[in-house]
Amino acid sequence: MPGRHITDHQKELYMTHRKKDRPALAAARAGFSTATAYRIEADPGRSSEKRKPRERRRPDPLAGIFEEEIVPLLEASPGLRAVALYEEMMRRHPDLHPGVRRTLERRVRGWKAKYGPEREIIFRQKHEPGRRGLSDFTDAGALGVSIAGEPLVHKLYHFRLEYSGFCHVAAVLGGESYVALAGGLQDALWALGGVPKEHRTDSLSAAFRNLKREAREDLTARYEALLDDYDMKGSRNNRGRAHENGSVEGPHGHLKRAIEDALLLRGSRDFETTGEYRAFLGQVVSRRNARNRERIDAERAVLGPLPGRRSDEFEETLVRVTTTGGFTLRRVFYTVPSRLVGHRLRVRLYDDRLVVYAGTEQLMTLPRGHAGPGGRRGRVVNHRHVLPSLRRKPMALLNWVHRDGLFPRGAYRRAFDALREGLDDRETCRRMVDLLALAHDHCCEARLAAEIDRGLDAGELPDPELLRKRFPPKPDGIPDVGLALPPVADYDDLGAPAPHAGGLS
Repeated sequence: MPGRHITDHQKELYMTHRKKDRPALAAARAGFSTATAYRIEADPGRSSEKRKPRERRRPDPLAGIFEEEIVPLLEASPGLRAVALYEEMMRRHPDLHPGVRRTLERRVRGWKAKYGPEREIIFRQKHEPGRRGLSDFTDAGALGVSIAGEPLVHKLYHFRLEYSGFCHVAAVLGGESYVALAGGLQDALWALGGVPKEHRTDSLSAAFRNLKREAREDLTARYEALLDDYDMKGSRNNRGRAHENGSVEGPHGHLKRAIEDALLLRGSRDFETTGEYRAFLGQVVSRRNARNRERIDAERAVLGPLPGRRSDEFEETLVRVTTTGGFTLRRVFYTVPSRLVGHRLRVRLYDDRLVVYAGTEQLMTLPRGHAGPGGRRGRVVNHRHVLPSLRRKPMALLNWVHRDGLFPRGAYRRAFDALREGLDDRETCRRMVDLLALAHDHCCEARLAAEIDRGLDAGELPDPELLRKRFPPKPDGIPDVGLALPPVADYDDLGAPAPHAGGLS
């Protein structure tokens, strides 16, 4: 095998056999010729060390540029990308050939390997069962979910156990806040059936944003009280260090991809209600937890016990109902029944609802609204609250500032626009109020909306009188109550003394 190149491994194998065999036999076992064995005997050094470095075959295209101009730039700003340096050199030297880019990138990569700054290292951690749960929020706008045709602007609250991978997800409509964190965390812990020793979050900067110092201190105290109720130790990662919360930050992508796949399989991203969407998320998460059932069950065994009851997960405030038929809270206007005008109400704010109290008596639950982009005021208008007043003053509908929030479905808003185009303002307002009254009185809001859409598609303006004939009140919905009146003489016996069981003595 003359002239054949042998590897360093073959040479090491030869040297091992050479300790007990003669050169010819050791060479045969190593897989090369006897002549090569004698050459190794004469010079046992590594063949790779004998090779001469390859000399440059072409002129250096970066001669007079790399050391003189590029290196000083790298020393001043080690974070400079090679593509930025390439563009700068092309600007300084117009005659430089564009094909020099790969050469420059290779030189920069080699320079950074030898002289570049030290970089941060992420230390993989060993996780212990029952030790830590993590919470974080992630934007869900890319999922493209809508509710009854309206885009849903929301985030996802994501809780995850570090060891087993148990996860819980909740749709958050109002952004990052203490209410969203407390509600989502407690839902997760009660679904899990136990409590880890530590709860880690990010810096909660979004929850603290735009709060005054007193409000921040109150929020901190409430969060600490929540942790005390569940006997958990709280910790936060440093701001801007997402990898410190990596056990939940990393799975965000996996979770959203799973939701995306489930939406594609469902065939639609539109849901009738937010409750239906939340149930859909629960199914996706349940399937993911089912794959980790064994690890989750093992971790459940070492979790701490739950407290006797859930902690408060709401904010409480007082509002006054004005003559406008509602109150404003957090830049959102809410309507209430007009009988409450002038009353001072106590309101508990949850992430998705408001619970309204008069004193200690609960009056109603309202869906929570949120201010629009740029701080634009929002509104939550229930047409049932203002309908009695509109029946008396239908023309008030024409220029009412909250009119666009009044219509319960898109069909009613479409009907109002069509009526304005075809009729005068007075008739438009009268018909529109009659349509809302028909939907309310005959309990046919959805069916009436479908009928209005069909008529508008056919070029017909909605006529409440004709529609009232199509949606009559159901007589079988009113129970037939029969009263049997006893004889008047029976009332005389009510005051008579009862006779003794054994008669007179």
